[in-house]
This record gives sequence, C-alpha cells and structure tokens, in this order.
Amino acid sequence: MSAVDSLGFAVGLLGWVLIGVCLGVDQWRVSTLDGSVITTSTIYDNLWKSCASDSTGVYNCRDFLSLFALSDYVRASQALMIISILMGFFAAIITLFGLQCTLLGNTDPIVKAKIATAGGALFIVAALCAMVPVSWYAYNVTVQFYDPLYHGTKYELGPGLYIGWAGGSLELIGGICLCLSCKAARGATGSNYTYRYRAPRSTPGAGTVSRKWTSEVDNSSNYGKNAYV
Repeated sequence: MSAVDSLGFAVGLLGWVLIGVCLGVDQWRVSTLDGSVITTSTIYDNLWKSCASDSTGVYNCRDFLSLFALSDYVRASQALMIISILMGFFAAIITLFGLQCTLLGNTDPIVKAKIATAGGALFIVAALCAMVPVSWYAYNVTVQFYDPLYHGTKYELGPGLYIGWAGGSLELIGGICLCLSCKAARGATGSNYTYRYRAPRSTPGAGTVSRKWTSEVDNSSNYGKNAYV
C-alpha cells in the first residue's frame, strides 16, 4: 500500500495547490459578450475584488470596500475557501507523517496507516469545503444569466471556477486513496496467526538408549572407593 499512499499524497497535494491558485485568480466570473455589438470593456470579479479592462489591455482593479455589502453567498464562499486552504495544509502535514516510505514519527506500519487515513479524511473535507463555494458561486452566476427580469451586468463562468473544480476533485481522489490505508491497517492487525504446539515425536531407540544410560550411571554409583584399589 506504500504506492497508493504516495500517489494519494501527491494527488491531494496537487489539488491543494490548485485550490490556492483558484483563490488568487481574478476571473471567477466574466461579463458576457452575448448581445453586445461593440464591447469597450470587460468586467471580471472574484471573491475579493472587481476588475475592468478595456480594449487596449489596460485594466484597473478595486477591492470590495465593505464585507457586509457583499451577497451572502460571496461571504460564505470566502469563509469556506479559507477553511479549505487550512484543512488542506494540515492534511498534507499529517499525511507526510503517515506515509510508509518516510521515517518521520512512529515507524509502526499500523500506526502510519491510521495517520495516513486521518490525513485522507482531512483532504476529503478540504475538497468539499472548496467545491461547495465554487459550485454555489457558479449556480448564482448561471441563475442571473438566465433570469429575464435581471437587467444588471450578466456574467459567464470564469476560469477560476474550473480551476477550483479541478483542485477539489484531485483532493477528493487523493483523500480516497489515503483512506484505503485503513483497510491495510485492518489487514495487518488481523494477520497474527496462532500456531498449535506439538511435542516432537521420540524415535523408537531413543527411550531405550536413555534408560540404558541411566541404568549404567546408577550401577556405577554402587561401587565404593575400594573397588579401584
């Protein structure tokens, strides 16, 4: 199971890196070109700021001035993404101590398998904490796009959302691979076999020789010291 643990750790770590990249990408949603004949500027947002770029490539960004002025799903997405980053970090540290190919911490294979399983569970939680806000954000963008009563700026899904989905999926796969270590731990615990002790069989002549030797020793003790004078 060492190869499965290492593969799960590598995949989960890659997913955690992609989640960090997703959190820093500006384009979570991009203003749509649908129905526009002439486009002079493009507006794109993420969880922290809004940016605008013109046709010449000049862009300007501004941070959101007030946290309470944002929508509820944006604030919830911010919190969940930060939790996902922290959970993925702790999952990577714990899993590093649980890999069979490392000599960090306890070297007992059963203990290492349990530690790797705990790291895999944290990777799964981190993946869910990332995929929920990304999917929630994409849902709201899609609803506004198809709402005929919404007359504000309509947006399409940006590349940041796809990076978030990819990172969450990799973290989920890595966590499942690491959780397979729990099965390895159970197999190692149940592999203690009991053996029945069976006394060795004595050869036919062994008892006769032993009794003969004992009788000779007993007879020699019957002679006194005068027998050798």
